Amino acid sequence: MRTIRKKHKKRERVLFFTARPNVQLAFVGVLTIGFFILGGLLLWFTTLQIPSIDSFHNRRVAESTKIFDRTGKILLHDVHGEVRRSVVPLEEISRNVKNATIAIEDAEFYEHRGIKPTAIIRATLANIREGRFSQGGSTITQQVVKNTILTSEKTITRKVKEWIISLKLERVLSKDQILEIYLNETPYGGTVYGIEEASEYYLGKSASELSVAEAAYLAALPQAPTYYSPYGNHRDALEARKNLVLSKMLENGFLNESEYDAATTEEVVFIGRGDTGIKAPHFVFFVREYLEEKYGVHAVSEGGLRVVTSLDWELQEEAEKIVKEYALQNETKFNAENAGMVAIDPQTGEILVMVGSRDYFDENIDGKYNVAVASRQPGSSFKPFVYATALKKGYTPETVVFDVPTQFSTSCSPNDLSNTPPCYSPSNYDDDFRGPLSFRNALAQSVNVAAVKVLYLAGISDSIKTAVDMGITTLADAGRYGLTLVLGGGEVRLLDMVSAYGVFAAEGIRHPAQAILRVEDKDGNVLEEKSERPVRALDTNIARLVTDILSDNEARTPLYGSNSPLYFGGVDVAAKTGTTNDYKDAWIVGYTPKLAVGAWAGNNIPESMNQISGLIVTPMWRAFMDYALVKYPSGSFTPPDPTPEDVPPILRGVWTPIAGGEVHSILYWIDPDNPRGGPPRNPSRDSQFYSWEYGVSAWALSHGYGSFFLPLPQQTPVFPLLPPTQPTQQTSVSSPSFVITAPVDGTSLNRGDVLSISVLADSSVRYVSYYINNAFIGTSDKPPFSFSYVPTEGGFLTIKASSDTGLSNEVVLFVN
Repeated sequence: MRTIRKKHKKRERVLFFTARPNVQLAFVGVLTIGFFILGGLLLWFTTLQIPSIDSFHNRRVAESTKIFDRTGKILLHDVHGEVRRSVVPLEEISRNVKNATIAIEDAEFYEHRGIKPTAIIRATLANIREGRFSQGGSTITQQVVKNTILTSEKTITRKVKEWIISLKLERVLSKDQILEIYLNETPYGGTVYGIEEASEYYLGKSASELSVAEAAYLAALPQAPTYYSPYGNHRDALEARKNLVLSKMLENGFLNESEYDAATTEEVVFIGRGDTGIKAPHFVFFVREYLEEKYGVHAVSEGGLRVVTSLDWELQEEAEKIVKEYALQNETKFNAENAGMVAIDPQTGEILVMVGSRDYFDENIDGKYNVAVASRQPGSSFKPFVYATALKKGYTPETVVFDVPTQFSTSCSPNDLSNTPPCYSPSNYDDDFRGPLSFRNALAQSVNVAAVKVLYLAGISDSIKTAVDMGITTLADAGRYGLTLVLGGGEVRLLDMVSAYGVFAAEGIRHPAQAILRVEDKDGNVLEEKSERPVRALDTNIARLVTDILSDNEARTPLYGSNSPLYFGGVDVAAKTGTTNDYKDAWIVGYTPKLAVGAWAGNNIPESMNQISGLIVTPMWRAFMDYALVKYPSGSFTPPDPTPEDVPPILRGVWTPIAGGEVHSILYWIDPDNPRGGPPRNPSRDSQFYSWEYGVSAWALSHGYGSFFLPLPQQTPVFPLLPPTQPTQQTSVSSPSFVITAPVDGTSLNRGDVLSISVLADSSVRYVSYYINNAFIGTSDKPPFSFSYVPTEGGFLTIKASSDTGLSNEVVLFVN
């Protein structure tokens, strides 16, 4: 092999004393600054107080972190009060655990001398880039030092101490001794410390018996034990981290390909055991996850924190009893084995109640799973956000939309009422249609077709923005959702829903949900205290309008009856139920000015129930409300401002035409984006216009009114009041003031598609008649002169438009 040597160009030597004066001055300046920095670092380093390595053998005893209710007197959980720790020698720990731990935590553990300079430099650069001390590049040795001698504070001083002690520790202990300490003293979640106790607790076996997959799961936990808990709400994240551990084991030679493949497909069953001495467990672990993320796992496990939460234990205890009682009944009656509940003070955002399942310790239903923060479809309980958005745009509670069979997909013909993709023609909960319906009655009675129309008027993006502004955190970009959003097509969390409804209760002010009132360290220093962070999320009157609708017992009576569980007599309570189309989730969220409460019922693994939400979840919610309203009296809702008189008639509830006139959808009368700006110049340009008009025309014909579609396919033709202009055999007479603008001559369409005809005419034209191959099909007597028809024949068609002034124009198209 030939060796290639690099040729170096000769560089000219420049003596310092021959350089230019400004270069000399710059060099001296840099040198002086460098001496000052170096001197400062030396001074800081010499004064640094480094703990003696002897302190490792006398390391500190962990101090309990205690979590209290809002009174600061009722202890919900002593984090370290029931510590589970079994110390075992390294030789009694499965090789799989050792390898998995080293692979994910410190792959070069047996090569370095306590620290890894490259990792330190990489972490330092990352911290500089992020502008905060978020990464430490810690080895297993450093973690042992941090967890046994030092604190978990994130400062450069502590980090330097950690590096120095790690180097010292590696000189007095062997690698195996350090690894043994790490595996025996690392927290694995809750009160479980050490790999032996973790193995027994999660898997029911000794650490010496762990398989590769089991070891990978346990090695995944120490980074964030509460977040990655097998019993929490982040099983997908745990699964991903377990797979990362396995890939690291393969990468570092701890596994071969066949062992790796076997481990990735191995099914691991977690047995779990009940946590004793804990109140409100779902809430406690919700708080712990927050604390661990903010202060670090060891600060929470051993730092002696005192945490005063927002929880009202009296309400919580009653809520747990009620949820369990009704969930057990629902399991027998409705195939709904689980339930959850959240209560919030809407004036502060403080979480008063969080029940994440009927029983945290019930392993038959995976009781540790917290449905209060799980993402589920909300059904119709999402509708208030959409109506609020429409009201923001200028619509009113009296605005009328037609609850009639409607094909919303522009890919399907208006007379095709199928619901098979790409078609979308939803039905109502009772398969009935009510004709003209006000926003108030449509929302109060939870009418689906009307709600989809309101979503179209309000806009999907704007509706999502309203929901997000009010506190919904789980909705992604608007492009992911269609018109099904208003019927619960997006997934939300019960906690977020209650918080967002609290914005209505607080008349448009959002107080973000919070669980912490105060956090103190072991010396009584306040680390964190609740701060008011109110923001205006909704106009005051818009919030009042929605509340007025949701508390209108008369408006909801056709659905619920006049004396339903939603009616509290003289007490002001607003509420909305929701059920998914497949009956997998049942919801109710309600509020007073002082209390917002939401409840959910269903199954953790989505499975259809056999009833709608009114029977499943509302009685449970009502039982709790009756109890809670004694402690948190309702107060009164402030009435909204009345609807102005100068808005278009359709926004004031006036939809009936002049005698003999045509009935139209709302898209005929207003511009959806500017509903108070008057009628649109050409409503047919709206993509939904013909679909909505078709459904309204069918309703109008059946109720004795005039129709926009003349005639409707498969119905008896209904001819206009005005006599049609008879076609002649003469050549078409056209004028620049009378032209068919659509369709364009020579275009084609498919049989069954809607043929939309538009005519540009001057002000002298009173009406226009339309013909296909000289056969009359209808008349339009109002500008813009537009007409829609669904051809039933194929081939070449001559479309002709004739005016009452004698002008005409025609085009030819082909129907496939």
